[in-house]
Amino acid sequence: MRIAVTFLASCWFWFSLFFFSAVMFPLSLTIWFFTLPFDRNKKAVHWYTCVWSCVILGVNPYWKVRLRGKEKIDRKATYVILSNHASGADILVLFRFFIRFKWVAKQELFRVPIIGWNMSLNRYISIKRQKGRSRLAMMDKAAEEIRKGNSVMIFPEGTRTRDGNLQPFKSGAFRLALETRSPILPIAIKGTFHTIRKGGFLIHRNHNIEAVVLDAIPYEAFGALEPDQAALMVHDLINKELK
Repeated sequence: MRIAVTFLASCWFWFSLFFFSAVMFPLSLTIWFFTLPFDRNKKAVHWYTCVWSCVILGVNPYWKVRLRGKEKIDRKATYVILSNHASGADILVLFRFFIRFKWVAKQELFRVPIIGWNMSLNRYISIKRQKGRSRLAMMDKAAEEIRKGNSVMIFPEGTRTRDGNLQPFKSGAFRLALETRSPILPIAIKGTFHTIRKGGFLIHRNHNIEAVVLDAIPYEAFGALEPDQAALMVHDLINKELK
């Protein structure tokens, strides 16, 4: 019986994800078109994407999401935002903070119908895994967005964890923070590993999903460090919160 309920809930989640995405995308395209002359940073379409994610989470009764530390976010600041990455639900949870950011995501996601199209409308940043030139291009685009006043959202592990434990952080995000002299905003996401496993179809009940905003780290606190040293510092902070 429990397996049947899980299967039905999973079918509902994936159906609702693509159904509501198909219903909401035309308005996203409309917002993008009519704000094109004056909204250089795509603030309006990103805000709508945050609403879109809230709808997807809201119609999924299997998950309950709690946000903590929102008061620590300076809405006028431009951050390099870093979070652990445990499942496909992570970005849905992060959108609920309504922070203006450009998300760095693997290029394959931009090819997904509707969802990938919306990512392109938002001018999110694509990266090809294991491609050195793509990483350099990503860094250039990310630095440009920060100069325009947009925060950049990166999963510094590079990919989702397979065992639930926090993986080592790659140095790219920290090179970006050092190059642009941007503060780092760490966020720890708890509970999503047990919702959607990597490569899996089934979703699982979890009423204890929590995203915690940690204290922002000003440039002065890591400006003298090497990227690998800064990566270890932030890794320890997020890991401590996860534990």
